[in-house]
Amino acid sequence: MCARGAGQMSKKRTGNSESVPLEHRLLNYVASSWMTQAIYVFAELRIADLLAEGARRSEDLAAITGTHAPSLRRLLRALTTIEICREREDGSFEITPMGSLLVTDVPESLHSWTICWGSYLWQIWGNLLYSVKTGKSARKLPLGRDSFKKPEQDSKAAAMFNQAFVEFTRLASESIVRTYDFSGLKRITDVGGGYGELLISILRASPATSGVLFDLPHVINGGRRRFEEAGLSSRCEFLEGNFLESVPSGADAYILKSIIHDWDDDKNKLILKNCRHAMAKDGRLLLVERVIPERLEVSAAHREVVRSDLTMLIVHAAKERTEAEFRDLLNSAGFRVTRILPVDMMFKVIEAFPL
Repeated sequence: MCARGAGQMSKKRTGNSESVPLEHRLLNYVASSWMTQAIYVFAELRIADLLAEGARRSEDLAAITGTHAPSLRRLLRALTTIEICREREDGSFEITPMGSLLVTDVPESLHSWTICWGSYLWQIWGNLLYSVKTGKSARKLPLGRDSFKKPEQDSKAAAMFNQAFVEFTRLASESIVRTYDFSGLKRITDVGGGYGELLISILRASPATSGVLFDLPHVINGGRRRFEEAGLSSRCEFLEGNFLESVPSGADAYILKSIIHDWDDDKNKLILKNCRHAMAKDGRLLLVERVIPERLEVSAAHREVVRSDLTMLIVHAAKERTEAEFRDLLNSAGFRVTRILPVDMMFKVIEAFPL
């Protein structure tokens, strides 16, 4: 490198709102993948469950988890820098409030979501370049098969994915039921609702409302168990089916959360038209989706929505949409948008009625 170039590289260039040099910020962004894998390994080994019982030494944790004690200690020390655990003066480790979110059996757990990102999605993200070049899903490349096509063939993986989305939906469900008034609706069908976490929140908030959980056969049994645990199975009907083929009739509202972003426009028109065919003239459609801003800024919220957008690209060759794109899509399927209400995590409730 020439002397002039070296001198330019040594300057502390900073952004308008950051005191950290740009070079250091870029390096942190580029190398941030270490955090994903460190937290994933912590979750996979279920160390949070062990530390929830009290502080332990790394040697004890290694014996229980079947890991190399010195290496596990290095991992735990690394995780102290990102608020997952703490090292005590006696050399033992204890869980932090953030680390407690990785305990498997607590209501606020994000354990399955972490496993999903650290294992399955981790492999696919390595092929982002392929998706950017082709516009196609990269999910077949690292795994050699379409893992989303027939999840019922791998019951463990299917359960992990559905539980991951229970955990993720839980983060926004309270804001959704607080923002949108479901109390006047008699019967709501949750289309592609997974284990029904959002529908459970709606039924709890609206005691006079009944629900229909509609999803593929391998999902419905898990949803039925989840409603039994919540004490709400008597207020919900569980129907098996494929929303690409048809949607059950008889509800006055149809809600789809994080469904539209999984598909291209042609498939989405089919899904929405199936909903339109199933509902009465005065029925309503409620989409709960992340809405990508027309112009993006340097912010945590906008990073969250573009991360989801790129995930849709590599996994489904799909995308997050702007408000204008949602309006155009719904109009093409026979709906008019009446309201778009913001909720947490860059989600919005999009209310639409048949044209």
